[in-house]
Amino acid sequence: MKNNITLIGMPGAGKSTVGIVLAKVLGYDFVDSDLLIQKSEGKLLWQIMAEVGNDGFNQIEERVNSEINVSNSVIATGGSVIYGPRAMEHLRSISTVVYLKVSCATLSHRLGDLTKRGVVFSPGQTLQDLYDERAPLYEKYAHITVNVSNKSVQQAVAAIEELYCAGRGKPDHTCFRSSFR
Repeated sequence: MKNNITLIGMPGAGKSTVGIVLAKVLGYDFVDSDLLIQKSEGKLLWQIMAEVGNDGFNQIEERVNSEINVSNSVIATGGSVIYGPRAMEHLRSISTVVYLKVSCATLSHRLGDLTKRGVVFSPGQTLQDLYDERAPLYEKYAHITVNVSNKSVQQAVAAIEELYCAGRGKPDHTCFRSSFR
């Protein structure tokens, strides 16, 4: 049985914020793969991208995510993790992958300077272009999809809990004990 949950989705979807709260609710550890990348390389994400470019960054991201070996953890990934098939197959094998789906309109309101967030962008690419490119990959790799566009953090955690427990064939009250129900 997979005892980890991996959160995937666009930058600004709430992977880290929801992940921390979900980990607290479950009594799990929290792992932020972007922080693992920064620790591995000794640089901030945007510095790594400036140095090695998008393709080089994607290779580093795939390597780091492929090496995650945890249990009883919520793993928040970077938005571009889905470009690494080896990393995604590894994460799918050790966890239930949850896609935090957010509309592009919601994202444009939430996000600031994408280059300072360490977002993998091609020259001339818009947020809509990036969204259209990534959404099918998130859907491909996800075991569960939760639309969090109009949800608070607590509502997102409750929705993940409900779908996660249903996927395990257990009634909600026997799967976890969320304080958000």
